[in-house]
Amino acid sequence: MTTAPATNEPKKSSKLTTLRNFGICAHIDAGKTTVTERILYYTGKNYKMGEVHEGTATMDFLQEEQERGITIQSAATTCPWERNGVRYTLNLIDTPGHVDFTIEVERSLRVLDGAVAVFDGKEGVEAQSETVWRQADRYKVPRLCFINKMDKLGANFAFSFGSIGERLGANAVAVQIPIGSGNEFEGIIDLVGMRAYYFSAEELGAKVEERDIPENYKEEAAKWRHDLVEKAAELDDALTEKFIMEEEITPDEIRAALRKGCIAQTVFPTFCGSALKYIGVQRLLDGVIDYLPNPTQVPEITGTDVRDKTVKLSRPHDNKAPFSALVFKVVSDMHGDLTYARVYSGTVEKGGRVLNSNNGKKEIVSRIFEMHAKDRIARDSTEAGDIVALVGLKNSITGDTLCDADEPIILERMDFPEPVISMSIEPASQADKEKLGNALTTIRREDPSFRSHYDEETGQTIIAGMGELHLEIITHKLIRDMKVNVNVGRPRVAYKETITQKAEARGTHKKQTGGRGQFGDCTITVEPYTEEQAEADELDFEDHMTFVNKVVGGSIPREYIPSVEVGCREAVKSGILAGFPVLNIKVTLIDGSYHDVDSSQIAFEQAGILAMRDACRKAKLVLLEPIMKVIVTTPEEFLGSVSGDLNRRRAMIVGTEERGNTRLVTAEAPLSEMFGYSTSLRGMSQGRATYSMEPLTYRQVPPNIAATILEGEKKGN
Repeated sequence: MTTAPATNEPKKSSKLTTLRNFGICAHIDAGKTTVTERILYYTGKNYKMGEVHEGTATMDFLQEEQERGITIQSAATTCPWERNGVRYTLNLIDTPGHVDFTIEVERSLRVLDGAVAVFDGKEGVEAQSETVWRQADRYKVPRLCFINKMDKLGANFAFSFGSIGERLGANAVAVQIPIGSGNEFEGIIDLVGMRAYYFSAEELGAKVEERDIPENYKEEAAKWRHDLVEKAAELDDALTEKFIMEEEITPDEIRAALRKGCIAQTVFPTFCGSALKYIGVQRLLDGVIDYLPNPTQVPEITGTDVRDKTVKLSRPHDNKAPFSALVFKVVSDMHGDLTYARVYSGTVEKGGRVLNSNNGKKEIVSRIFEMHAKDRIARDSTEAGDIVALVGLKNSITGDTLCDADEPIILERMDFPEPVISMSIEPASQADKEKLGNALTTIRREDPSFRSHYDEETGQTIIAGMGELHLEIITHKLIRDMKVNVNVGRPRVAYKETITQKAEARGTHKKQTGGRGQFGDCTITVEPYTEEQAEADELDFEDHMTFVNKVVGGSIPREYIPSVEVGCREAVKSGILAGFPVLNIKVTLIDGSYHDVDSSQIAFEQAGILAMRDACRKAKLVLLEPIMKVIVTTPEEFLGSVSGDLNRRRAMIVGTEERGNTRLVTAEAPLSEMFGYSTSLRGMSQGRATYSMEPLTYRQVPPNIAATILEGEKKGN
């Protein structure tokens, strides 16, 4: 598939060529929401500038976000920007930085054409920056880098810029450098045009003054520009020749080359500034126009045929093509669900009918809105390239494809991470019991990384999510926003089970209770199996399990084989050792027997459950626990205390890095040992150390600890 040629300005000002769909993403506290607030102000979308620290940010409109000063859910807006006399439309999504809400970043990047990665001018690339960068790599999203907070004490542009290459392996190219840093940060130098820009604080940065580069910065600017021209020349054969011949390369030629490289994700143009001090945001917006692609410059969206999943289809970014859109978010609203969708091709009008190709159901788009955070602007239609909210859809969830019923296509779904932590909640009264069921269904529709189920044995509802903060916010939402009174249990780790060797077992379900009886009999083998092996063998790996039928000679009639699989899957879902799901397993059905009268689907389902439980026990089941990647930033004097404490928590320290007078300690630690770590870390470092934590993998629990966990589960703790 070819990408449209990169040009600096559109030849004709069509809707698609003047559109930019991009997101702002970064590590927590890098300043994403402040950057977004400045963008809204300078584009004229807001007439008053919101501030995160005052709880007045437009994009952080949830009460929980305003109280905590963090972004919890991604928020979308549309705003205008003028560049070289052409009016552009920017569809912008502000995403959270906290790892517990990584699903919000994931689903936003899935539907965006570009992104601005924001970095802290002092810290450079941080833990969550790496996670976000990997997510953008996975969805092949072109990026700009913005080194923010250059006004911060200790800010160092060269260090932060260098960390992009060192820690992300990314080919960053500086298109700006700062004039000063910390308290002396006063403006930026544009290396493409070799001009200095100053932003008036009295007018909140709205007034931008262009000047000559200060004398004391000319030598440094010349050095950085040489690097810029060299990298631009590498992207274009004609420029390479000019560079070798030492001919002058014009600013427009540099921009065209960088745009080409940015769209191909071979270079990442890097800007700098301070959103808080109103410096550099307008020039960043110009960079979004100059370097990030419009919808026609990214590869056509691909999918599969509804009737035959092996047939690949694609849709061009064109209003004349059949309609296709991807649902990337559902938000429950008092007036009905808001279904956020990215339209890839075609058009649909208010009141139009579309097909949800994932479930085969027809949906009516009763209303269409252009969103501005929580506010909405009604539209009569939507077309290719748009990011809109639809009202009226009853059966569509995140990841579903909406399309033309006559030309169906299923676009690639998103991957959602497995929860790592759970806790019990119980309704305070009978009236709350029904309300709780409805509320959890609503939250599940909104948040695909959230899970809940009812435990028959304990009579409790178990909710599961991505971290302590995630579950805390969900319980606040239940109690405060949805008015459901619940009693909350202590957080529990989401352990898993797996087998370590191959085993065979027979399951026979036999019941005679007068009249027709029940009879099902099957023999299976189980063995350890991974997703990579399933891909190599071209087998399905649904719910971490592969089922293969190798019955010959009709010892089990064909109509009962799916029932055996249902039984096996039921057994692994509910767990064998202690009720935790079993992972990474291959089940092969090899033999069985049936009764002409007494056999039934239910009987074979029960036989499958019995065989599976027996086989797994024989295959040496072990307990797995979630391991977290933990990065602690601590002043040097507390390094010994921090390392000792991590060792006591069964953490494995995999590296330490020196950054000035602070140390970065990277460790892999069991989640079960990390509860309450923030309080403990504050205590041992006089409040000066910080940490970030994200899910890494699952590993086997040491036998002595596994025995304690299993004992606790038996007692119902």
